[in-house]
Amino acid sequence: MKAPRSNLHLIATDYLRELTVPRQHYFIVNTLARSCTTARVNHVIRSLEARGIAVEVDSVTAPGEATKCATRICSREKHPVIIVGGGDGTVNGVINGLPFGRATVAVVPLGTANVLAHEVGIRSLDDAVARIATGATRTPAIGLLQADRKKHYFLLMAGVGLDGSICATVRSSEKTVLGKGAYLLAAVRHLASWERERLEIYTEEMRIDCHSVIVCNSRHYGGNVVLAPDADIFTPEFQVVCLKDDRRRSYLRLALNTLAGRYPETAEVRRFITGKLVVTGRKAVQADGDFVTWSPVRISIVEQFFQLIV
Repeated sequence: MKAPRSNLHLIATDYLRELTVPRQHYFIVNTLARSCTTARVNHVIRSLEARGIAVEVDSVTAPGEATKCATRICSREKHPVIIVGGGDGTVNGVINGLPFGRATVAVVPLGTANVLAHEVGIRSLDDAVARIATGATRTPAIGLLQADRKKHYFLLMAGVGLDGSICATVRSSEKTVLGKGAYLLAAVRHLASWERERLEIYTEEMRIDCHSVIVCNSRHYGGNVVLAPDADIFTPEFQVVCLKDDRRRSYLRLALNTLAGRYPETAEVRRFITGKLVVTGRKAVQADGDFVTWSPVRISIVEQFFQLIV
């Protein structure tokens, strides 16, 4: 007579069975992404298939659609691999459609700035495909924005103030044609309607009065420019960059220093590390390059949310 199997044995058997079943791969493609073309998308699909990876393709045209698509995938698949063909906004949309701790995400850079690709060192579409085929992952620590009853996750950065206002007013038609130049054009428009309202930042250790703030989870900003050299998406803390002065020339000085790879501590710019903060005042808030809400807002780190193919 056979002895009954223990619960531990059943759990172990189910776990091993999951490991041996091929994981389903999904390819969410933003067809309006800056560098998305039919030829590029087909090249990625054929390259994946050549490595034995078949994908189910879903086309979207906005981050909100990517959110719904990711939610739909995760409702029917326990541990999906979701490949995102698009830019940082599309990746952000996917992340905001995931349940906690179940999905693996990969990026195929087809967007405007592709900050995430720069962050993990993806050099090309073929490089992205090779990494997906290898399947090596790391677990990023991501940011959580909370404003009233709204919550929104971000992987790269969140900006409150001028940064958020630019993202709120950038025009999608200009973004399609000009790429990153659309953000510069939106910034130029802000020069004519400069506002001087203040923000206050609160952490457990300090209070800071400032004009704008960028909460950096990644080193890069706007492409391959390094704004926060001490930030790391795999470390559970932010590097916060506060612009205390409200003069246009202070923003210009910050931009020039950043482009030159200089990060001085000045009376105008304050940098510090933290895992959570509160930003008060009433200004636009962007997350990963898209407007999401208005301050006041609470910002904190969330760990173990998903796996990222690197």
